[in-house]
Amino acid sequence: MIQGQDRAIEAFAKAWKSGTPHHAWLLAGPRGVGKATFAKAVAARVLAEVAGPPPSAPGLDLEEDHPTAGLLAAGSHPDFRLLERQMNKSGTNLNRNIKVEQVRAIAQLLSIAPSMADWRVVVIDSADDLEAGGANALLKMLEEPPAKTLFFLVTHAPGRLLPTIRSRCRRLDFQPLGNDVMASLLEERIGATDATLVSLAQGSIGRALAISELGLARLADDARTIMREGDPTNARRSALAKSLSTKANADRYARFLELVPGIVADEARGAEGARRERALAAYGQVREVVAIAPRLSLDAGATAFRLGGMLASVAEPA
Repeated sequence: MIQGQDRAIEAFAKAWKSGTPHHAWLLAGPRGVGKATFAKAVAARVLAEVAGPPPSAPGLDLEEDHPTAGLLAAGSHPDFRLLERQMNKSGTNLNRNIKVEQVRAIAQLLSIAPSMADWRVVVIDSADDLEAGGANALLKMLEEPPAKTLFFLVTHAPGRLLPTIRSRCRRLDFQPLGNDVMASLLEERIGATDATLVSLAQGSIGRALAISELGLARLADDARTIMREGDPTNARRSALAKSLSTKANADRYARFLELVPGIVADEARGAEGARRERALAAYGQVREVVAIAPRLSLDAGATAFRLGGMLASVAEPA
């Protein structure tokens, strides 16, 4: 069941029932709020309805024992394709982008008739990851779409996509999840509701699960301690840097970069006078660093140490 995105569900359900849904849908919103989950759920429901037997579950849900659900779970449904980053040749990490060859393989699929019924579905998670050649290859398909084919393009930053791709899609906006929905999902996924986790995640269940798995709540506490108590000996920022500097902590470091501006913003909201001004200044500096660090592949330990200095600037001067 998809929670917290009723408007998107209703919009697609209405379009599908009309019999003439738009061929391409741009699912836009923050990371971790259910865009890809929505796309896959819709794909399952559509393919089940056209191939039969008719689903008995309500809305866009699909019962687990439906034949279509089994094919999708096994990755063997002939009329469905999920386009996402693949493992690199060494098998150690994901490629930076979705390659043009992957998009061209979709074009080959669409050149033949569907196998199970008369509809096909392609989910791209995410369109932000398409390399330039892949984006252009996708554009050609969207400009001359095959009959009875649905494209779902997940995007966390729609403004970065080609304007020509955006113009050929119907956009569905996904909002951050409310605290009640977050609490319900956390109870379902990890068997516990954590108010601190909900606060840090800012409406993203994906972020909440990553925070829990990577132990980032402790780092958030360390960041707040630096802002409140300072770091006159550099010991606290050094410890922060050490905890994020190794290759094994690459995911933890990336997630910390996502979190730290929000942590500083929360501190600024609760501060007054000169301390508030220092927090706002630190917020601007932190946002600039976390924006450029991944693009320039800056050293994780050095970047964390630098961020620690910005956090320390919020504390009362010694």
